[in-house]
Amino acid sequence: MILYLHGFRSSPLSYKARLMTQHMQTLGRSAEFFCPDLSPSPKQAIAQAESLLSGHDMRHVSIIGSSLGGYYATWLAEKYGCKAVLLNPAVKPPRELESYVGVTTYYHSDQVFEFKAEYVDELRALATPCITKPQRYFLIAATGDEVLDWREMVTHYAGAKQTVIEGSDHGIAEFADYLAPVLAFCDAGDA
Repeated sequence: MILYLHGFRSSPLSYKARLMTQHMQTLGRSAEFFCPDLSPSPKQAIAQAESLLSGHDMRHVSIIGSSLGGYYATWLAEKYGCKAVLLNPAVKPPRELESYVGVTTYYHSDQVFEFKAEYVDELRALATPCITKPQRYFLIAATGDEVLDWREMVTHYAGAKQTVIEGSDHGIAEFADYLAPVLAFCDAGDA
C-alpha cells in the first residue's frame, strides 16, 4: 500500500498527486494507491490517514508526504514503523502556518476553508523532534523551494536517503523524473 498525503491548501488535484495516481494506474497498481482529500484540521487529517492504514501490514506500507503531508508522514512512520518518502516536507509547520489562521482557499479550486487557531496546537501535538530510524525515510528536497528551507529538511532527516535537487521549486516541477526512485524505495524490503 502507498498512501499519498498532500500539503496545506493542496488536494489530490495537485501536480504530484495526479502524477502518482496516473503512474500507479499505468502500472496496473491503482488498488494499492490512496490519496485522500485531507481535512484542514491536522487531528482529523491524521485520523483520515489512520483509517486508511487500518488493517494493513505496516511492513508493506509506504507513505509519501508533500510539504505538510511530509510532516504527517513522519509522525505516522514513527508511530507505525512504516516507510516514508518526503517531498519538500514541512519540518516546523506550527511556526510556518500560524500566519494562515483565518479563512483562505485551496490552490486547486475556489473552495473556501477556515484554518483555525486550534489547528496550530494540533500541529504541535504531532511534532517529531527527531527520527528514530533514518533508513525508513527518503527525502527529496529542492534548494529552490520558495516556501520551506531545504537545509532544515536535510538536517532533520540526517542519515536518511536524500536527494537534493539544485534549484527547482516547492512543487518539484520535475517530479516525473523522480517517480522511479520513489517507487523503488516504496517497493524495497521492509521498513
